[in-house]
Amino acid sequence: MSDPVFFVPSRRYSAGEIASLTGAELVDGAHSATVISTIASAATGGEGALVFVEGKRNASLLDKLNAAAVLVTPDIAGRAPSGVAVLVTPTPQRAFAMVGRLLYPDAATPGAITGETGISPAAHVDPTAHLEAGVVVEAGAVIGAGVAIGAGTIIAPNAVIGRNSQIGRNAYVGPNATVQYALIGNHVIIHAGAKIGQDGFGFVAGRGGPERIPQIGRVIIQDNVEVGANSTIDRGAMADTVIGENTKIDNLVQIAHNVRIGRGCIIAGLTGISGSVTIGDNVLMGGGVGLADHVVIGDRAQLAARSGFMHDVPAGEVWAGYPAKPMKEAMREFAMIRRLAQARPKKGDDNG
Repeated sequence: MSDPVFFVPSRRYSAGEIASLTGAELVDGAHSATVISTIASAATGGEGALVFVEGKRNASLLDKLNAAAVLVTPDIAGRAPSGVAVLVTPTPQRAFAMVGRLLYPDAATPGAITGETGISPAAHVDPTAHLEAGVVVEAGAVIGAGVAIGAGTIIAPNAVIGRNSQIGRNAYVGPNATVQYALIGNHVIIHAGAKIGQDGFGFVAGRGGPERIPQIGRVIIQDNVEVGANSTIDRGAMADTVIGENTKIDNLVQIAHNVRIGRGCIIAGLTGISGSVTIGDNVLMGGGVGLADHVVIGDRAQLAARSGFMHDVPAGEVWAGYPAKPMKEAMREFAMIRRLAQARPKKGDDNG
């Protein structure tokens, strides 16, 4: 059985072209014609590969580098091997990502799975739905009554778009994803299995047990948002659940009803955000973060992985721990617990 190749480069680039595209400085003009045909990690490299090395702590990767070209920070550029095209830039990883998107556009933006164009005869599209020219609806997808979808958007196999929902242009809704009671912007990517707009977890105690509180809000997802596979975003109870533009949400993230997330946030996998939480702009959350309901997270805050948040976090602060607290305070506590655990009992104190 042959080894399948899933991603083929769109074309080859020379080191000189990459310097022009990224703004990097090519150290030796003699390497201008060096051909770049793929990207790789600096640890593996390979023939025709472009790699990147950033900062002194990674400088040892240059000692045994096997690659056609390397994007590197100025402080360690001198350690690069002589046979490699050296491209100096203060942001190697960003430049590397840019070149990667050019080389492998299919890997950067999801496309149609079946290769179909237009509306598949095996899809169900309600006659009252409005689809602009260039929309792709693949086999098994369901488009409900009153739905509006903008040009260039792809609805993948078995995805479901609920009645009256709206999706902007050049968006993508992955296989088995569900979008309902939602307004979705332009260039939004919703990966496979994500569930958008189901009712939030709202109950009140009743004589016979918990009784449901109707959830009549919506989900609003602004432009350039990405929602990872199998993540869930509940619709609001009375107000809306809102995800700000350019926010990136990893796989397996739960966002409850009435949550408001600002612009440019990054939320790593397994994070759980309880109801009515407010998150500012450019907030970073590590994997497995948990936020109690009604917590407010300020702009540019950073929440360490596996931390649990019971209280508000001021803008720009870094918090960690369970329950979470400012990072320096959390580190002092961790160090004290470690010292106590490692302390040996004095002679005579051991009753055993």
